[in-house]
Amino acid sequence: MPAQLEIIQPSACCAPLTREPLGQSDAEDLARTMKALGDPARLRLLSLVAASEGSEACVCDLQEPLGLAQPTVSHHLRVLTEAGFLTRSKRGTWAYYALVPGALDRIADVLRG
Repeated sequence: MPAQLEIIQPSACCAPLTREPLGQSDAEDLARTMKALGDPARLRLLSLVAASEGSEACVCDLQEPLGLAQPTVSHHLRVLTEAGFLTRSKRGTWAYYALVPGALDRIADVLRG
């Protein structure tokens, strides 16, 4: 049986918190948001939209680069829109998607600490 060591100064064994950790509700909200980014196709869609002129792309231009069927691309775009990463606007028969300015900032702030 290993010998037990006596802790002489309890405060020396644990680093103090330097900021307030996420609360339960905030963690659940952030997990839902990050879940939308948990699919490689969605990450590629965000990248494609960000790389498009004006950070906006027509749905008609997003299907071919991904090699996915139109309904699948539309599903992923809907998930990203509902998570607050993209906005959708209709122009004639086409839907255009644009990045929401600052949408990734909250995630980046949490990860940076």
